[in-house]
Amino acid sequence: MYRPMSVLHVIAYDIPDDRRRNRVARVLEGFGERVQDSVFECWLDARRYRSLVTRLSARIDTHTDKVRIYPLCGKDVADVLTAGAGHPPVDKDVPVI
Repeated sequence: MYRPMSVLHVIAYDIPDDRRRNRVARVLEGFGERVQDSVFECWLDARRYRSLVTRLSARIDTHTDKVRIYPLCGKDVADVLTAGAGHPPVDKDVPVI
């Protein structure tokens, strides 16, 4: 069966308004995993990426809020260093043996 390729995206935000920040966090929780207070890791294919961007765009104030989305290629994902609490990013659709 064909499955679109998913890419790890690191999403960081700085939103001064509590209500908007909480709304953005709830959206991101539906797409990935919180790894820091305002940083998420999300495995997204093209369709889910577009959906996420649309939902985030509807919830932020473009004059005051900042959202950054960083796609990571396979080599970059392999080079992610996790120190302290936490675990390296794993695509949940790929079985780990």
